[in-house]
Amino acid sequence: MTRNVHLAVRVAVTAVAVLLAVIGAHWLWVRYTDDPWTRDGRIRADVVLVSPDIAGLVTEVHVRDNMPCGGGRSCSWLDRPRYHLALDQAEAAIAAAQAALNQAVRENRRNRALGALVSAEQVEQGGAKVQQLSAQLAADIVQRNLARLNLERTTVRASVNGVTTNVELQPGDFASAGRQVLAIVNTDSLYVDGYFEETKLPRIDVGDPATVHIMGVAAELRGVVASIDAGIEDRERGPSGNGLANITPTFSWVRLAQRVPVRIHLTEVPPNVRLIAGRTVTVSIFPPAGRPPEGMR
Repeated sequence: MTRNVHLAVRVAVTAVAVLLAVIGAHWLWVRYTDDPWTRDGRIRADVVLVSPDIAGLVTEVHVRDNMPCGGGRSCSWLDRPRYHLALDQAEAAIAAAQAALNQAVRENRRNRALGALVSAEQVEQGGAKVQQLSAQLAADIVQRNLARLNLERTTVRASVNGVTTNVELQPGDFASAGRQVLAIVNTDSLYVDGYFEETKLPRIDVGDPATVHIMGVAAELRGVVASIDAGIEDRERGPSGNGLANITPTFSWVRLAQRVPVRIHLTEVPPNVRLIAGRTVTVSIFPPAGRPPEGMR
């Protein structure tokens, strides 16, 4: 009797162990193949490349590396005296053009008032001269406005709220028009990109709640799915010079699931958590209970 009891106990223990192993294996299979979560995520932000609109010698730098700055803040000054002189020169050209036009208008009026004492050709030439000087005055005004705009743009300003990075600009450097002088990480645009295997995408929809854990940080961030990328690079297909498809002639029997970026809009960020673009995060998405996967709705 005792032997039968011991045998029954061993069988029961073995059955329970096998059942637990099956349950654990099933849980792990669902967790790693179906549940929409990934450890491959990054905090991201838009980066504004600050470039001057004009060329000039850098006279002052008002920011330093990793310095918070608001939109509209002055970052640096370029060669302001030179552009002040250009504006003064444009103002002087307007004054000269205005004086010449006033003289031509007086002469034209006098010629017309004299009537037959002045030839028709002289009257016609006087009117043409007035029109020509009027056009010249308009062109000089445009040049004055351009010189004024250039003077305003000797102050290089931050266009967004953010943090300056990679600041190597120094007084005495020469800044070229359109060439980057520093970068600003737009802190108003911070978001999370989770790179999900394509096999998990059927469980994800825009608007689903999500949690984000930054590597090395215990605090939990919350957000919602903002969008799912519409396409990723096809590495099996390359450009072709004759317009035909250029497909890689190799095919691997083991096909890895592609990873598709899913953007998470952050809604709750605990205080004192540094949102640094590029940090690694784990993203978990929680679809509503009972919602069937994509393709079964």
